[in-house]
Amino acid sequence: MKLMTVVWTAAATAATAAAGGVSTDPDGGWYRRLRKPDWQPPAIAFPVVWTALYADLAVSSAVALDSNDAPHTPASKTRRRELAAYRGALAANLILNASWSWLFWRGRRPWLAAAECAVLTASSADLVRRTYKLNRGAGVALAPYAAWCGFATALSTAIAKLNPRAATI
Repeated sequence: MKLMTVVWTAAATAATAAAGGVSTDPDGGWYRRLRKPDWQPPAIAFPVVWTALYADLAVSSAVALDSNDAPHTPASKTRRRELAAYRGALAANLILNASWSWLFWRGRRPWLAAAECAVLTASSADLVRRTYKLNRGAGVALAPYAAWCGFATALSTAIAKLNPRAATI
């Protein structure tokens, strides 16, 4: 893994965390008034888990981008296309990741956020697949990110179901 690659993926991931974090307000009145499922983790779990997942995403992506495990030589056209597609998939995933916070917290649209989170989960599973194709170890290491996004989709959906008029709360 090259230093500049991990700097790039870490910066992109940190920007995503910051963009989402700016909109997040778990202490706000709107969120406190929402009904939540009994199985929702304690509030402290979210920053702890997301910090670990963002670090995992930055490192796993950097390893994949710099990996020589792919079946093509670094100079081949196929490899260059594969890496360009990977960068695009990573960028799209990071945009989806930050967007959820804005839809849920600022937009106060739990159903829309849940739908967007389902797209994020699919994007995350695809990113794991792409990462695994470039470097198996990095792909396996990234799998918890997709799993947590799936959990976030279930949680978002449960909150939306419990609060059908959430925008007016």
